[in-house]
Amino acid sequence: MAAHYQIAGTSSAAISGSVETGIRTGALAPGDALPAVRALAAELAVSPATVAKAYQELRQRGLVVTAGRHGTRVRPRPPVATRRAMLMPPPLPGARNLSSGQPDSRLLPPLGPHLAALAAEIGPPSGYAASAVLPELADAARARLAADGVPAGEITVTGGALDGIERLLAAHLRPGDAVAVEDPGWANLLDLVAALGLRAIGVPVDDDGPTEPGARAALAAGARALIVTSRAQSPTGAAVSADRAAALRTLLAGRADLLLIEDDHAAELARVPLHSLAGATPAWAFVRSVSKPYGPDLRLAVLAGDEATVARVAGRAQVGAGWVSTVLQRLVLALWRDPATADLVRLAGESYERRRDGLVAALAARGLAAHGRTGINVWVPVPDETVAVTALRDAGWSVAPGALNRIAAAPGIRITVSSLDEADLAPFADAVERAVRPAGPAPFTA
Repeated sequence: MAAHYQIAGTSSAAISGSVETGIRTGALAPGDALPAVRALAAELAVSPATVAKAYQELRQRGLVVTAGRHGTRVRPRPPVATRRAMLMPPPLPGARNLSSGQPDSRLLPPLGPHLAALAAEIGPPSGYAASAVLPELADAARARLAADGVPAGEITVTGGALDGIERLLAAHLRPGDAVAVEDPGWANLLDLVAALGLRAIGVPVDDDGPTEPGARAALAAGARALIVTSRAQSPTGAAVSADRAAALRTLLAGRADLLLIEDDHAAELARVPLHSLAGATPAWAFVRSVSKPYGPDLRLAVLAGDEATVARVAGRAQVGAGWVSTVLQRLVLALWRDPATADLVRLAGESYERRRDGLVAALAARGLAAHGRTGINVWVPVPDETVAVTALRDAGWSVAPGALNRIAAAPGIRITVSSLDEADLAPFADAVERAVRPAGPAPFTA
């Protein structure tokens, strides 16, 4: 724990509030260890049960994590606004940033012409009564999903993929429930699950998606929901294959107690067919964001599912945010209808594919295993994340440590190829090889 921060309080609420203040002000940094329960109880002159309850409250809110003999520590990305960013060392001046997870801004379609056209044709301002899912957007979304084999009789829209997933989990589960998530998986999702007070159960992932034995074990452990990334899985680039989809469908058939959520965030950027699990369980949802193909600032995702599930999400929105801006919906619809934009998205997908496949091949030529079937990320298993990330940073390359993405999976680093040009592949692969296999004296052996 940071030596300069003193936890205070004589009740569980006061103690947990003191820890939260430390996290918010930056006095307690991500990864900092909290005192052992009995040690803090003695220091504060309270019972161990009081401190244990405070730590339990912090765990349920996703602020801390308890890892056996490693004790209780501040989560890497606790769900509370902090005064300074402390989650990842900033790139050195002049370093190439391959850690962002963002699409290549050079390949995003321009929004200006479509916004100008909307300004000319949108008509008088809309009021609250007109706020809903635009029928023409819903029709276009149904057609696009149906072309990929996703039944989409019921449709709503949310403020992005993570917003949709949060609404789904909140509508179906309660704090303490278990959620099966991919491991390694999307860091934002792992943080969301913790923030909702849910318990994450990791499901191992290979290039074909979540493994069937892993999903089976998660169900046996009591998972109430299963979240699957259809394609371009972050951080590994996995995509659910036809055989894996068939195996998972067989496993999930008839599971009336399970909510199935599919995340197809890459959508049109994915260069492999979609093998959807939609409808494998009575309660299901398929979420497709527009952020990766069309721009991260377009906070909109289409959510299809069974009637009851979609009604819950839409109903909760009505008593909260209300709706996704109809101006934003019209802009997305214009992008979908524009053949030139479709060509740009196709070219972007092809560019990512060349860079990603090129990097995987370059690493393989150097004897390094790497994963990345689809999307913009490549996952490289490493013996030590800190050593690899530091060595690459010192060589002028910033990559993301896999610890943010892992529950029990082996160490690795995540490389985002969107800012990696094809001419950079060979020198960067050389740098990765040096970082993973640093030259030095042979280790001592007895």
